[in-house]
Amino acid sequence: MSSDVLLVLVAALVAAGLSAMVPTVVARLPEPAPEPEVEEREGVGDPLAPPTPKIPYAVLARARGLRAWCVLAGAAAGAACGFAVEELGRPGLLPALLMMVPLGVALAYIDARTRLLPSALIKPAYPALVALLLLGAVVDGSWTVLRGAALGWLVLGGLYLVLNLVYPAGMGYGDVRLAGLLGMVLGYAGLAPLLVGLEAAFLLGAVGGLVPVVWRRVRGLPRVRGYPFGPYMLLGALVGLVVGEPLLRALLGGPSAG
Repeated sequence: MSSDVLLVLVAALVAAGLSAMVPTVVARLPEPAPEPEVEEREGVGDPLAPPTPKIPYAVLARARGLRAWCVLAGAAAGAACGFAVEELGRPGLLPALLMMVPLGVALAYIDARTRLLPSALIKPAYPALVALLLLGAVVDGSWTVLRGAALGWLVLGGLYLVLNLVYPAGMGYGDVRLAGLLGMVLGYAGLAPLLVGLEAAFLLGAVGGLVPVVWRRVRGLPRVRGYPFGPYMLLGALVGLVVGEPLLRALLGGPSAG
């Protein structure tokens, strides 16, 4: 068995094992403060569906088949991360990615069900990720990767912050917090993963958001209040890591942009 295949398998197994703990973590999350009721709704003659009560985290954690889904999602994402660091020549990035996989699985599930990205999960991830990226720079023997991580944090975090300030109803602050984490990882990986990951998130989000809108309109159902964007941010980041370098290289017709 070649070393690159072994790395992918080990990354998949480690990520799957860590992701198996996601239901336990979700069950222990503190509930957010209740939001004030909204008196006015947008649109005349185009009613919005009333907001559904938030599902308690303890109930979310007991969903049938959740642990199996988390393990499978974690294994797939872990394998992709193992492949990415091998192709990018950034083995030092793997520990940070393996930390991000179970976090991403948990956030994607919670956001899909509640349209929330809990700060109780995201805030502690910042110092942990910074420490792992510092370790990665030592392993990779390059301090310039940290400059890339800082640039990624500024670019993605700054962009999502602007979107939040311009249209807070469409881009929550949880998305801003998550963007900072993803920006650091993608920036460490290189310019190509950062750019492709950013673009992929919005492309996937546009498609994923359009489908339910069309479906509800065809069925004559009222519009919903936005849709969870966190899963598309996470999936877009994974796309950027895996295909960012070869895709941008092919588009530019030259050497790697990372």
